[in-house]
Formats: sequence, C-alpha cells, structure tokens
Amino acid sequence: MEMPQPDPAILARRGRILARLASVLPADAVISDPAETRAYECDALTAYRCLPLAVVLPRTTDEVAAVMRACHEEGVKVIPRGAGTSLAGGSLPTPDAVVIGVARMNAVIETDYANRFIHVQTGRTNLSVTGAVEAEGFFYAPDPSSQLACAIAGNIGMNSGGAHCLKYGVTTNNLLGVTIVTMTGEVLRIGGPYMDAGGLDLLGVICGSEGQLGVVTEAWLRILPKPEGARPVLMGFASNEVAGACVASIIKGGLLPVAIEFMDRPCIEATEAFAKAGYPDCEALLIVEVEGSPAEIDEQLARIKEIALRHEPVAYREAADEDQAKRIWLGRKSAFGAMGQMGDYICLDGTIPVSELAFVLRRIGELTESYGLRVANVFHAGDGNMHPLIIFNANQPGELEKAEALGADILKLCVEVGGCLTGEHGVGVEKRDLMSVQFSDEDMEAQLRVKDVFDPGWLLNPAKVFPLYVTASRRAA
Repeated sequence: MEMPQPDPAILARRGRILARLASVLPADAVISDPAETRAYECDALTAYRCLPLAVVLPRTTDEVAAVMRACHEEGVKVIPRGAGTSLAGGSLPTPDAVVIGVARMNAVIETDYANRFIHVQTGRTNLSVTGAVEAEGFFYAPDPSSQLACAIAGNIGMNSGGAHCLKYGVTTNNLLGVTIVTMTGEVLRIGGPYMDAGGLDLLGVICGSEGQLGVVTEAWLRILPKPEGARPVLMGFASNEVAGACVASIIKGGLLPVAIEFMDRPCIEATEAFAKAGYPDCEALLIVEVEGSPAEIDEQLARIKEIALRHEPVAYREAADEDQAKRIWLGRKSAFGAMGQMGDYICLDGTIPVSELAFVLRRIGELTESYGLRVANVFHAGDGNMHPLIIFNANQPGELEKAEALGADILKLCVEVGGCLTGEHGVGVEKRDLMSVQFSDEDMEAQLRVKDVFDPGWLLNPAKVFPLYVTASRRAA
C-alpha cells in the first residue's frame, strides 16, 4: 500500500507545532511521545501502521476549533479519529499529521423524548447512546458489530449500519444534524434536532464523508420507541446459493424483517468453536428477526416459514423465549472475534442487489479457489451488504498482497452486478485505488470539487478515499 511522502518542512518544525498545540489545549490533551502515540498508529486495518506527528484529545468543540486553526496556519495535516475501529484504514496517520481524537468528547448534551432526539458529543460510543435512553423505553437504531466500542464520530464518517439496518436504515437515516469544525477552525451547525432543515442538504454530504470535510464534534440523533417485542428464527441450508435465493424470496415477498443475517460454513464452524451457540451442521444459515406485537410477530414468521420451506432448509429453529433468542444471535454477534482463530483476515465491505446474492456467493467461491485462499462470509443479507472475510497468513511473504488482490476482484464483482464498493466501512485507504471502478471521471470530479470547497488546502485526512495521484495533483493546484 503506497503512502504519500511526509513533508520535511513540517517535520523540521515539529517542536514549534507542538508548542502551538500546547498553547491552545490543556497540558494533558497533547500526546507527542512516540511510545504513547503508538496507540494511534493504526485502526482496525492493522496491516498498515504509521506513527503520527502528535495526537490531541480535546474535550470541547472550541478546543477542536483552536487545534484546527493552529494546524491550518502551520500547514499541518489533520487526521480525525473516533474510536479507531475502522476496517478500511479510515484513520491511518501520516508522519507529518496531527491526529484529533474525540474519545474524551462523550457527553450527552440534551435528550428530548417528546421530539425523539438525543444531542451528544461524537466521542460517545454507539451502544451508550441507547444506554442513555433505554430506561425511558427508547433506543438508537444503527447497530454496527463494533457498537460496544465504535464512536458516533466514526459512524457518521463512514455512514455505518448494522444488523438492524434493513428496517431502520443506516446512520444517514437516523442523523438529524451535526456540529462540524472546518479546517480553518470555523464552527458550523448543519441540520439540527428536527427533520428537513432549510437550504442545501449538506448533512447528506457530511454523513459518509470520511473526515474529508471537517471534524464532527456534536450530533443530533433520532431515537425510537422500543418495539413491543422481537423474535428471531434460524434457518440452515445445504448451500450458500440456496440461502441467498431464500433471502431474495423473502424480500420479494414484500416482507420487511428487522434483520436478515447470513453466515457460511467456515464462519459457522469458527463461531461454534468460539461461542458454542448450538448452530446446526449446514453449509449456510440465516438469522431472520421480526418485531411487533405477538400477533404481528406470529403472522410475519408464518409467512417467512412458508417462503423458507420452498427452499428446503435442513434446519429451522424459532426462538421460544428470550434465552433461545440470545443463543440464536450469540454466534453472529461473536463472529468477527471468532474468525481470528482461523488466522489473519481482511474484512471486506461491498453491496449488491439482493437478487444477485446467489450468483455473487457462487462467484466468490470460484474466485477464492483460484487464489488458493479461504473466505468466510458473514453479512447483512437483507440489504445486500456483503462482508467476505479473506483468511491469510500475515507472516508469509506475499500472502497479504494476494489477499488484497482477491479482495479487489470481489469488490469489482460487487460493482459489476450493480452494487458499490462500500456499504458501511468506507473507502479509507483500502479501496481508494478502486474508486475509478465505480465512478467515472465526471463523478470523481464532482466529489473533488466538494472537497475543494471545504478543504482547499487538502489537509484533512490525507491519502484516503481518492487515489494518491488525485490527491497530489489537487494539493499542487
């Protein structure tokens, strides 16, 4: 993975830059010792690492603005960082950049149950947003697998989703407004606690912008009343293709479960060894969850069972109580941790039309065989958000490069069938060189012009999203 060369003039002024940062922040908010900045050298894409120039941990929007003004005046690049759970290298530093971490910005500013929103600082973790409102019978819908650790800032940057996004949507569908600090230190409020703010839809530009436009410090999030009840069903199938066809049939049947999750045999076996959820011996399984009143749940599951039986499942298990429901979800929730037993892995993220699931799963199997690697599939099948996990040995020379090449072919396949390069992980450094596979030169230019408006010096989150030759030419201009 090629990274841009650091600016020697910035490195030469390191002492002056650190003094500027120390002058606008409390003493404990600036980290410059390489032994301590090592904790920020990578995110969850651990194959690539780089020590930053420094790390700052502000507590307020005003402190973020002061840091941004100082960095802008010094010409220093800035890396916005949430909790560092990005799987696409979204917060990978460069040696001449300052990382702005929002972990200390975790307060709940306001909660309004009558109008169904919560106003938080964006360092707050995803799961703790629900934790702040669940006593009043509410929840925050987006639920990434990393929700225990991931920050709202990163969720907004990558437009994250989760298992329940089929019904409730991803971050952009649950985001009402943000406070964002631009590279010059200007503080902007975009949107707010109510839907459909006037003017241009800049909120839609900010959500999913991967730290290219500013640092999001506060967010207004939609909260929802908890459903009356929910019940999952587990289905086992003889092949990936049949499971994929069943998903397409459920969606085609006009049903909208709260979640449809897919796991194939390698993932089932790994999670069974790790979590012992009691999953059936099969090639692929689906977890389908519906919610509502008891009568609504019974009616939906009856229709789903009728559709599933047409695909001849080898196992069908409906949760009878809360304990059984938890066991059905146990393996799925443990999947990414469990896969570490199989070796090093790259977790991909691409989307496809649900109607193409069976075909894409078959092609992934063929591609995997041609590369001589293993792939485990676990993903949000209901909305076609694929997460193939490519298993490799990081200690064997050439294995990482081979895994990345397979990943590129899988992502190209997603685009070929009408999908896109990312559903929730973002582009980061992982997919930046594939942007031309999905976007024409005209499409790319439109995105670049938005970046030019917000960050004309191209100092924000360098070497991400766009191919390096584009970044270099833009900065030179």
